[in-house]
Amino acid sequence: MESLQLFADDLAIPVKTLETHRWVASRWPAQHRQAGVPYYIHKTLASIRDDEERWARIANPPLDNRTGTRRWTDTAAKQAVDQKLVNTASVQQKVERIHDLARDEEVAVRVATDLLRRPQVAERSMRDDLAKHMVNRAQVEHAQQAGQVVRQRTPALPRIERSRDFLDLIGACSLFVASVGRILPGLRDHRFTGDERAAVARNVARVRATADWLEAAIESGDVSLDESLARLLRGE
Repeated sequence: MESLQLFADDLAIPVKTLETHRWVASRWPAQHRQAGVPYYIHKTLASIRDDEERWARIANPPLDNRTGTRRWTDTAAKQAVDQKLVNTASVQQKVERIHDLARDEEVAVRVATDLLRRPQVAERSMRDDLAKHMVNRAQVEHAQQAGQVVRQRTPALPRIERSRDFLDLIGACSLFVASVGRILPGLRDHRFTGDERAAVARNVARVRATADWLEAAIESGDVSLDESLARLLRGE
């Protein structure tokens, strides 16, 4: 990876761009590259997973009704790839196709975020232990990063800076505020059902009780948790 980064620096292009170029080149051995067919067409058709089908496909361009000649256009290449996906019966092949399209990290982030906004997708995803672990890990890391921001913004508190638990606490508060601020506007046109309102109310009560506990602990120094509050926080 380091050598690839050095090569990208020499070419003055992002390493992600270089990785994409390398992947496209790997899909097209020299003898199967078509002279006169632009790189972007090779890149689009590179998503066809079967080698023989991909190589045969590019050698047989579709008819361009506008010019009356057979040639590849950006639209024709995308249609060829999309039709391949439509005609694919296997769920696994469709998944592999999506993975091909999401090779770029920014695209992957957008797709994952959009899909996790679908309640059933999010719920089923969390049944996967590894996926759940990675989400939890990302949340912890995000909270820690928020704590680092707090540390950078409070240089006058060197004693508190050395407390990692303090930074994690501030980070957890920042994460909650940021998460609600990000999610709630997206529910602007959502009509909450009675069950949904009740679920939100229960969780708001837990949040409020936690905030009261936090404030009391800061004032008194007593961080113990009584049983009634513990049951509330557990959702009992």
